[in-house]
Parts: sequence; structure tokens; C-alpha cells
Amino acid sequence: MVPVRWDWERDRIVARYPHASGRPYTPPMTRIARTIELAKASWQVLKADKELLLLPVLSLIATIAVALTFLAPILLTGGATAIEDPGPVGYALLFVGYVVLAFITIFFNAALVHAANERLGGGDPTLGSAIRGALLRVGRILPWAIVSATVSIILRAIEERAGALGRIVSGIAGIAWSLVTFLVIPVLVIEGVGVGDAIKRSGTLFKKTWGENVAAQVGFGLLGFLAIVPAFLLAAGAIAAGGAIAVIGVAAAAVWVLLVVMVLSALSGIFQTALYRHAAGIEAGSGPFGAGELQAAFAPKRGGGIRGFAG
Repeated sequence: MVPVRWDWERDRIVARYPHASGRPYTPPMTRIARTIELAKASWQVLKADKELLLLPVLSLIATIAVALTFLAPILLTGGATAIEDPGPVGYALLFVGYVVLAFITIFFNAALVHAANERLGGGDPTLGSAIRGALLRVGRILPWAIVSATVSIILRAIEERAGALGRIVSGIAGIAWSLVTFLVIPVLVIEGVGVGDAIKRSGTLFKKTWGENVAAQVGFGLLGFLAIVPAFLLAAGAIAAGGAIAVIGVAAAAVWVLLVVMVLSALSGIFQTALYRHAAGIEAGSGPFGAGELQAAFAPKRGGGIRGFAG
């Protein structure tokens, strides 16, 4: 149980964690509030560097191309049955494809983090500088892609072979893994350490930022859902109308969904970078995430309110 003491000066109960540091507990609503502020600032960064939206687009194009490249041989050699039982060679090919797909996603996320870090440090990134930054870190991105793909395959195997219990275990483990490794890419890109150290570092930073971490992942997911609801309504209405209207409406809805996904992907990368920089104590540059804005989001409030990173 969390010990509670009465603070007569502020006439309220202040909960404190029992660990030695004695750092104050940050209320969940406070964490959510500052997560919203950081998300707003992420939007400001994206508006200043609209070319960063091209990184998720390039990632999507490369993913589709690679997926077709790896799936085509399996389908051509065995048809539909090859998907269910691809055989040893097919499994090896699928694993390689899985790693390549993970590499593509991580590579372009790393490019986005590099660009966001440059902007947050007061620089002026470009699409070219973002990609060059990721290329310089391919040696660290590839091992992380292998680890990420392997974990995903293991969780998928547990989900498929252990029934309902397996789905529960896989789901919980997957959520825990995504939370603990949320800051791995910023660590790899900015600190330049190996995968093992990056995972440990991300876990350490997670203890400081768990509230913002969870709020961000849930918040971006909810925001994405709300943003694509109009697309579903548009598609449903167009299909009901039929004819050419149906084709045009469904196409417009698909474009809208893709745009939402691209924007949220870019915002998430910027948010990760900003959260990492503050948790790591990196001095803020100018712009939406300047020192004043970060201090307002994370520093203690006047009158005794607590807003710092609490463990």
C-alpha cells in the first residue's frame, strides 16, 4: 500500500511512493494533461516540417513492395496452401521477410526521430538529412529489427497455439514489450548505443515516463479512431448510394484513412523524441519544445502542485 501523510500546510493528502528517493506521486490526470500539451507541440513541429510526412509514406510504399516480393514466390510455388504450410524454405523466407519489413519500419522511424531531434535542438531538418541520419545508424537499426521481428513472431506463435489463454498472455506481453521499448529508437539514434543497452536504457526511462508513455499510446490510438470515424461514415453512405458514388466515396475514405495513419505516425515519432529528450535531460532548443514549454509541462506547479517525472 502507498503510504499517505497529511500535509497541513496545503490542507490535502499527498501520496508518496515508498522508495528511497521519496519523489512525489504524479496524479494520472496531470500526466494526461501534459501528454496532451506535448502532443499539441508535436503538431507544431510537424507543421514546421511538413516534409516529415513523406517518411511514413515512403515507409508504406517500401513495405508494400517488400511484402509483395516475399509473398509472390510462396504463392506461385504453392498457391493458397503455401500460406498455411509454407514448408522449411517458406518459413525461412517468411522470417527474412518479417525482418526486412521490421527494418523498413524502424529505419524510417529512426529517420523521423533524427529529424525531430534536429528540430527540437534548434536545427532545420530536411528529408535528406533525416534519411542520411538513419543510414548512418543502419548497423544499430538492423539488430533491433531482428530482435523486434523475433519477439513479434514468438508472441504470434503463442497466440495461435495456446488458444484463449495464449491470446491473453500474448496480448499482455505485447503491451508490456511495446511500453518498455517505446524509447528504444530515440536511444539508438541519439545516444548511439547497441541494442542491448538501448533496451535497458529505454526500460530505465520508462520508469520515469510511464504515465506519459501509456497516455501517449492510448491517446494517439483514440485520436486515430476518432479521426477515421468520418471516413467509415463516408464509405457507408457512398456504398448505400451505389454506382459511381460508391467508388468515389470508398476511394476518398481510403485516402482519408491513409492520411490519418501517416499524420499520427509522424506525430508519434516526434512525441517519442521530445519525451526522450526531456527524460534524458537534454537541453531544449528553440521552438514548440523550447525550455519554457518543457518546464511548464514538467516542472512543479506553484502552490505545491506536483508535475515532475515521478517514478
